[in-house]
Amino acid sequence: MNLNAFATGTEPLDMTGGGEFRSLCQSARDLGIQFNENVRYTSRNVVARHMRFNVLDWGPLDAPPVFCLHGNHQSAHSWDLVSLHLARHYRVVVPDQRGHGDSEWARDCAYSTEEMAADAVALMRAMNIDQPIVMGHSMGGRNTLVMALSDQNAAKALVIIDIGPEISARGRMIIGSFIADNEEFDDIDAFVANVRQYDPYRSQEHIERTVRYNLFQRIDGKYVSKCDRAPRKLGLTERGGGHKLTLENVATLDLPVLVVRGETSTILTPEAAVRFTETLPQGQLVTVPACGHNVHSQNTQGFLDAVSGYLSAHAGQG
Repeated sequence: MNLNAFATGTEPLDMTGGGEFRSLCQSARDLGIQFNENVRYTSRNVVARHMRFNVLDWGPLDAPPVFCLHGNHQSAHSWDLVSLHLARHYRVVVPDQRGHGDSEWARDCAYSTEEMAADAVALMRAMNIDQPIVMGHSMGGRNTLVMALSDQNAAKALVIIDIGPEISARGRMIIGSFIADNEEFDDIDAFVANVRQYDPYRSQEHIERTVRYNLFQRIDGKYVSKCDRAPRKLGLTERGGGHKLTLENVATLDLPVLVVRGETSTILTPEAAVRFTETLPQGQLVTVPACGHNVHSQNTQGFLDAVSGYLSAHAGQG
């Protein structure tokens, strides 16, 4: 059983009329995030590369486009507060990536970075989105980098959030352990409690609001992660793997790149963030305070303050 609303077909479903949207708006008010209650916000299914993707689409259709890619074991809804705010001035398009959220699971368990990067380009083309600013968090940031390495004309500029060619082994272990321990529950409150312990920056109320986007209820009554577990159970390449990002290959990315690091991140160390940024021909680095790896959800206002000038500077460039 699904715990959240999403489109069942290819026609857009207005997402602003239900309790989920009202709850999102309340979270924005609680955090002091500016937004327009009359925003255009839809869910629809898009078929690309023989797969069905659920895509959230925010803001005016003719506004400068921003395309967002979420992290591993997350969903498009991880961007909701950011999308709600940015939709005042941008068209914000956020897909559930393959094997995540309300998108289709890959029948061949193909979850490499190359596959996901190709999905992103195919979705942009299917939706007639030309050279957006692409923002990617964690796994989504790696997918964004590989997409740009494959086609530097796919995006106008990049925002890479708390990820880079050099990743902390300790941080990978912390996240991997959390994922492995949070795949199946008898009680949804147990998952909320685990998330609260893992993520001390978000309030209990905010976690309770967003938990429905990460789980579905199986026929036996258990609450199960929406992320496809088959690759790990089969011992296949970890999700997001398959491409060796290095400082040498990202040095060829000759387009604007803003690297955003969370102040207490265990994934992207301060030293690795500096090396990454200094390697990029047009790199900038900003550190957002009072947050860890999940920058845009743990300190949404701080993230918006960090990226707003960059977005406005590059949104109108041809």
